[in-house]
Amino acid sequence: MVYKFRVILDAEEDVIRDIAILESDTLEDLHNAIVNAFGFDGLEVASFYTCDDTWNQEYEIPMFDFGDVPGENKIMSDYQLADILDTENTKIIYVYDFINMWTFLVELAAVENTVETGMIYPNLLFSHGEIPAEAMEKHFQADFEEDDSYSEFEDDLDEDDLDAFGGEDNFEDFGFEENWN
Repeated sequence: MVYKFRVILDAEEDVIRDIAILESDTLEDLHNAIVNAFGFDGLEVASFYTCDDTWNQEYEIPMFDFGDVPGENKIMSDYQLADILDTENTKIIYVYDFINMWTFLVELAAVENTVETGMIYPNLLFSHGEIPAEAMEKHFQADFEEDDSYSEFEDDLDEDDLDAFGGEDNFEDFGFEENWN
């Protein structure tokens, strides 16, 4: 089967690419197709993120395993597209270059049962708009009001807590030296 994706850059102007790719290809193959379709050099780190129907970011699928134990975390090349996306789960977020934060909304627009003879996949089907010189600035906000930001996380360390460790001057048990630097 062939998956057809619409990839939209999170920008003020419409920048869209439609990509056809085989369902048996990996997320790494989709990453490479997106990099090529948008004209990036491919030298930056990227990740996909699963998301819900309203694009709320969930689980990260990175390019590389940065875990403490090699092979502990799954990466893009470990997932075939059909493992993550289908007619029920059609959306995924892609972030390229964690310095500039190029963010893309990737949606499975169609699934076709037949592979076109002579077609090379992945294939750029449609291109609209030019990528801007800089990524759109992201404004991250907390879910709570600024005035209430500390009420939920009050410091509850008191003398009883310090006494449990032998007082505030008794931290030898933790292996800290007074002049450690």
